[in-house]
Amino acid sequence: MNEERKILVEEVDSVEKPRLAKVEDAVDDTADEKPTKVMAPSPYEAESDSSKLSRKRDYLEGFLAQKPTETPSGEAGGDLYEAVIDTLKSIYDPEIPVNIYDLGLIYGVEITPDNHAIVTMTLTTPHCPVAESMPGEIEMQVGSVPGVGHSEVNLVWDPPWDPQKMSDEAKLELGML
Repeated sequence: MNEERKILVEEVDSVEKPRLAKVEDAVDDTADEKPTKVMAPSPYEAESDSSKLSRKRDYLEGFLAQKPTETPSGEAGGDLYEAVIDTLKSIYDPEIPVNIYDLGLIYGVEITPDNHAIVTMTLTTPHCPVAESMPGEIEMQVGSVPGVGHSEVNLVWDPPWDPQKMSDEAKLELGML
């Protein structure tokens, strides 16, 4: 501990840039002779240009021959489902300036075959001041989406809401990111 430490400082005008490593510089260290470059063989090296083109055409023909599948309107990606999600994104929590969908209060949206919407949700706490009015408002808003026959809101407390359920946009809006 009694050793005296000395730090020497040397001022210089410039320093040479270190040489960048390149793939071409990779060598096989097992050889005793002149180092040789190590290269992986290409599986398409011996393939002619015309065979490459025909392989690409085969792939594209199969891809282009596929017909787009229709998504039922009640499933995720369907028009009615997306319209319900858009409506939920337009409803804001009165105490927090973030919509209830990005806030993570919506646990699930189900559209039945006869176009009834069932929304499963929670609130930030059971003692939330809007616990009585918020489910009714959401039921009314979702019920007004064109194509929805009837709407129902199921308020659940398990699993409890926590800030990890919020989307990144909501966290950013609230300064949590």
